[in-house]
Amino acid sequence: MARAFVISADGGSRGNPGPAAYGAVVTENGKILHEIYETIGIATNNVAEYNGLLAALRKVNEIDPTATVEALMDSKLVVEQMTGRWQIKHPDMRSLAKLVRDSHPQELVSYKWIPRDQNSHADRLANKALDGEVSTSPPLQKNFLLERLVSGEKPTVIYFVRHGETILTPERRFSGGDGSDPALSEEGCAQAAAVATELVARNADLLIVSPMVRTTQTAEFIAKATGLEIVFDEVWREAAFGEWDGLNLPEIKERYPNEWQSWVSNISAPAGKTGESYEDIAARSELALSNLVLEHSGKTIIVVTHNYIIRSLVTRVISAPLESVFHLDVLPCSITTINSWAKDGLQALRSLSERSHLK
Repeated sequence: MARAFVISADGGSRGNPGPAAYGAVVTENGKILHEIYETIGIATNNVAEYNGLLAALRKVNEIDPTATVEALMDSKLVVEQMTGRWQIKHPDMRSLAKLVRDSHPQELVSYKWIPRDQNSHADRLANKALDGEVSTSPPLQKNFLLERLVSGEKPTVIYFVRHGETILTPERRFSGGDGSDPALSEEGCAQAAAVATELVARNADLLIVSPMVRTTQTAEFIAKATGLEIVFDEVWREAAFGEWDGLNLPEIKERYPNEWQSWVSNISAPAGKTGESYEDIAARSELALSNLVLEHSGKTIIVVTHNYIIRSLVTRVISAPLESVFHLDVLPCSITTINSWAKDGLQALRSLSERSHLK
């Protein structure tokens, strides 16, 4: 009978890119056989995560090339790409994915996403490796980031614009991508006109828009002011809140007390019974940002989207724990600016919820 292994893998980068490392655990019948961790120099989070998976599969193949493997990771991006459900557009990621596929017969490997708190062992090993590197050469990350930020490579500049107010916004009622899709209010239209005027001076090349009513109406003001054509993309649609749609916080707490408590204390818990989790939102928006930069490297882009999408992206860009999303807010018709360098994946937050154009 073929042997069966379970592997867990993780990776991290302090700087994204910055000093990076991976950690991986190989188990059989509940027993830990190998703990693997290693620094990989300067790399992004995604590269580190792929390297952790690669190291674990190579170790399994070394032990038994006919073994079945269940690969557990908290990176939705890697899991979805390795299962073939998401495309891999970045050439470096494609190369890493090929190495993974070649490391062990893929018909013997299954992939499963797990919440971050269930992958703490591999995460701890990755940080153990990182701590060893950082302690021996602390200036490395700072100097590298400084060099990239003053380099001659032209960044892709993305102005993320949250839509204007709707009738639900002042009462902070949930309005998700699967909900009633309200139009802009009179105040929301005034906000959209103001942000459109501000964006004229920013000389954008593209205008990409979530296809919901409130984002479409906001984008129409921007298109009229800038002369840009509206390009719709479903990936920028707001998070789904399921049966919570249209409700405010007191109503949700009263009707769904257990689900609410779970959602605000666990980033992998869905909104209600049918909505998205913060993990889902972050994975979707992070992939969308990566593909946007790859497809439009060096361009200046306006993306008209939503509160939860922008908040989750900010946590990823600054390499903060996803739980940080609970401490962020993005105001209607504000501008959040992110610069991204396509060559090595460096990202920088330039502004958050900027509203100087609204008096």
